[in-house]
Amino acid sequence: MAKKALLIGINYPGTAVELRGCVNDVRRMQKCLIERYGFSNKDITILIDTDKSCIQPTGKNIRHHLEKLIDLGKSGDFLVFHYSGHGTRLPPPDIESGDSTGFDECITPCDMNLIRDDEFRSMVANVKKGCQLTIISDSCHSGGLIEGVKEQIGESHVKPIEEDHADPPKPGIVNNLLSILTSFFAICGISKSQTQTQTDRGGGQESFAGELELETDETFDVKTRYIPFHIYVSLLKQQTGKTNIQSGRIRQTLAKLFGEDSSMSRDRSLRDIGNCEVNAAVDSERPILKTKVFADKGILLSGCQTNEKSEDVYVTRTGKAYGAFSDAIQTILSETRKDKKITNKKLVMRAREILKRHRFSQRPGLYCHDRYVNKPFIC
Repeated sequence: MAKKALLIGINYPGTAVELRGCVNDVRRMQKCLIERYGFSNKDITILIDTDKSCIQPTGKNIRHHLEKLIDLGKSGDFLVFHYSGHGTRLPPPDIESGDSTGFDECITPCDMNLIRDDEFRSMVANVKKGCQLTIISDSCHSGGLIEGVKEQIGESHVKPIEEDHADPPKPGIVNNLLSILTSFFAICGISKSQTQTQTDRGGGQESFAGELELETDETFDVKTRYIPFHIYVSLLKQQTGKTNIQSGRIRQTLAKLFGEDSSMSRDRSLRDIGNCEVNAAVDSERPILKTKVFADKGILLSGCQTNEKSEDVYVTRTGKAYGAFSDAIQTILSETRKDKKITNKKLVMRAREILKRHRFSQRPGLYCHDRYVNKPFIC
């Protein structure tokens, strides 16, 4: 039996959408896996963007290392993939191609080479029988990150999805001003007051964070781990130097820019799998299984629902930062004896309680086959 992990933390330093807590989330998870779950440090791969000596979390690198993690996993092994960073959603190219949530949920690598829910689905489908893969995604819209996996805890598939991908307003003095202001607040990730106290979030005498103990008069800044679609397009232009990128052709553009390392190239046949038992994947020798088979593979713990945003918190006094969901997980584990197992269901339900009590709007979710609901978290 082997235990292996891939941990991704992206702070986007120097950009307009910079975050503070993602790399810290990864470091804390690394420590947790070693000290609580018996992982060896040599079996934990870390991709972060705040240290150039480390492997950078580009789309290509994340794909490569996640595929490698899955390929090496054997029956009886425990695999962990933890992602802390920005998330976004792509509007479907047409009505027929939209998935069950109405959008393509994506994670946002440091080079803006998106990895879509469909591609996660195809990678997860390759987990070998008897091997367990746990995915923790502390990012916006993470509830739909693995398309086709059964929603055990969550409301993503019973609540109408909010539209947030409308094109920017047409030119005009007033509209331009409103667009600039809207973009500014979106880039800053402001979803609520950025200086709030513990009391404002339902405080009392209880500490929210296992490691970050907030006093009742503590102030902290909050950003969402979300990049609005038109802001994403602007960032892609900056990253690539291509100023003629059209939002309506973003899929074709990504395929052209990143070639076979783009979700758009690697995954373009996934929506039309059909009723065949197995179809050959485009640009890959791996088989693609039909949708109902995907439900057997992978366990996703999401930081929020498909139409919600996860939050990045910075504690002003201490200078420490974390993702609200990642911190809730560490809080729960720190309060649970090491010799006592906590199930996936209980962990997500308790995380929901913590975040709700402290007035975070995000609601974590659990996506997996029925057999994993009451299995111990990670192992």
